[in-house]
Amino acid sequence: MNPFELYNPTKLIFGTDAYSKIAKEIPINAKILMTYGGGSIKQNGVYAQVIEQLKGFEVIEFEGIEPNPTFETLSKAVEIIKKENINYILAVGGGSVIDGSKFIAGAALYEGEDTWDIPQKGIRVMKALPLATVLTLPATGTESNSGAVITNKATGEKLGMGGPALFPVVSFLNPEVIQSIPQRQLKNGIVDAYTHVLEQYITYPNGAYLQDRFAESILKTLVEIAPKVIFEPYNYTVAANYMWCCTMALNGLLNKGVPTDWATHQIGHELTALYEIDHAMTLAIIFPHLWKHKFENKKEKLAQYGKRIFGIQSGTVDEKAQRAIDKTVEFLHSIEVKTKLSEYTPNFEGTSEHVKRVFESRNWTKLGERKDLTPDDAYAIVKMSY
Repeated sequence: MNPFELYNPTKLIFGTDAYSKIAKEIPINAKILMTYGGGSIKQNGVYAQVIEQLKGFEVIEFEGIEPNPTFETLSKAVEIIKKENINYILAVGGGSVIDGSKFIAGAALYEGEDTWDIPQKGIRVMKALPLATVLTLPATGTESNSGAVITNKATGEKLGMGGPALFPVVSFLNPEVIQSIPQRQLKNGIVDAYTHVLEQYITYPNGAYLQDRFAESILKTLVEIAPKVIFEPYNYTVAANYMWCCTMALNGLLNKGVPTDWATHQIGHELTALYEIDHAMTLAIIFPHLWKHKFENKKEKLAQYGKRIFGIQSGTVDEKAQRAIDKTVEFLHSIEVKTKLSEYTPNFEGTSEHVKRVFESRNWTKLGERKDLTPDDAYAIVKMSY
């Protein structure tokens, strides 16, 4: 196991009564920018519950953060913060709203000239406005971590950012919101959380036994509950486990002491930027083919994964590993998730060349857990995904 440091200051308030505690957690002198997306929170009752809790606070609302939050939109919120002397942000939404609000929180106190430098130059955010979140769509785990992904429409870039100042101060998680989430978004949440775990687990053995078991417990739970979440009537126990899996998948615990990959995400972001394919679906397109392309790197952990998650007991390491890939694709198909790029867009030709050029332009020449995934590898993986 590798040396590590673990830090996560986010307070999580989980359960059916979570929203009733919002007012108690916000400082009495807070002047709040309340951020949200397209208005679904006004249809499912979340907005009314949050506004009720904000009585007595000065609140300015900022609506319209996109499913892939854009630098252009978020910059408008930064202007409002500076003009109105906002000192607190409350993000009400899913991963995109919370990610976007993290950018807003960091950009509001950024001392440079161009706030896009934060993701573009990989600047660690050490100073930001305090941010609280009300999670309405379990998926990304952003409610309990310090990372975010932002899109720049003008440049066609989709880049990650992060820093210790971007951990939410407190996040409110009520599993009852699952009742109003469309099936498409439920699938996205399952795949997103599942892939987050895979990126931290399907690498190579390094003696981190407990970390492996943490990861496997989330994977096993998601496989068990996925069809119930997506296809069966609402059940609180299932919803609660789903939401908690999504949070635990990317809150900084699983990656401690172990090698991690994340190349699937880096490739997948380019597919979203090109075709506006849902983020989670780009992951489903890429990771089975990345596994096949980097089979020798990953076969030991794939074999372990196949045994512990899907019960694959017989065969050589190679055979177990290959069967694990097949079983994972079967699982995705069982919840009606497609795994080929051509199933999402008719304009897929040339995508592999584009991704290779982008990786070369960013000097992304040593990705993956072994730092050996090159732009040529990215080209091959995307080509396989057609």
